[in-house]
Amino acid sequence: MDWDLTQNFLSNIVFGILLITMIMYWVSVILFKNSTLNKVTKIGSVVANVLLFFILGSRWIFAGYFPLSNLYESLLFLTWTLLSVYLYVEYKTKSKLIGATLIPVALLINGFANLTLPLEMQKASPLVPALQSNWLMMHVSMMMLSYGTLIIGSLLSILFLVISKGNEVNYQPLNFTNSLESEKGIIPTNSVSVIQTEIQEGKLKLLYIIDNWSYRVIGLGFPFLTIGIIAGGVWANEAWGSYWSWDPKETWALITWLIFAAYLHARITKGWEGKKTAVLGSLGFFVIWVCYLGVNFLGKGLHSYGWLS
Repeated sequence: MDWDLTQNFLSNIVFGILLITMIMYWVSVILFKNSTLNKVTKIGSVVANVLLFFILGSRWIFAGYFPLSNLYESLLFLTWTLLSVYLYVEYKTKSKLIGATLIPVALLINGFANLTLPLEMQKASPLVPALQSNWLMMHVSMMMLSYGTLIIGSLLSILFLVISKGNEVNYQPLNFTNSLESEKGIIPTNSVSVIQTEIQEGKLKLLYIIDNWSYRVIGLGFPFLTIGIIAGGVWANEAWGSYWSWDPKETWALITWLIFAAYLHARITKGWEGKKTAVLGSLGFFVIWVCYLGVNFLGKGLHSYGWLS
């Protein structure tokens, strides 16, 4: 019991750190840029990430099972995944706008876990013996990793639509490699008819970065989702004697897979980019949440670890 209270206390500290970090991000983005403030936001995110890793790791050691058997643990794991991926993306892009967008989501998830779920649901509770399997670690961890990465990729798609105001974007003005005009800093007139009036070059580069990283992160999360679904089928066959039962969670996992498969198909084979794929990615954001939490409110299905009454 004491250890449960300690973990809850540490998780509340994570919530406080994320709240302060979010405020500092918004101040940095909206009001003024400050190198010291930027360092503090990065340190806050890293500390929150390390604390979450410690909570999950210690729960694994002391409780004796992989800490993804109930909704509370999956929410903490999802927050940790979001922070880990976001830290890497921000490091590569050097854009504080991404952190200002993603940290509030991590804060809401952590807040839901600590402030909304009752203490009974936050206690360590391993699965019943009938459901204990080596496939559990692969299935649930892959699904949560996919949720975390796909949520970030989808959020970047939403951010793209917000910044571009839903308009089509032409990246051709960024290709200054084969023309004399580009060496002089002049954008070819045949490619600036709409962009020059609505989007400046710096804004265009930001949109390109966001669109590109949305594609990269979704491309990372999709294999996780695929492996998670396959491993879940094997686990389901061991536990219930059937690879697929059209459980609500299974059905929405399939819908999620189809949405992001369509996204990647459009980018890879059709050459879509910008607004078209951003709309698909944004749709994926809402589908993920229906799959992860929405069906839990129904209180029906085989995935009882996440039921909400």
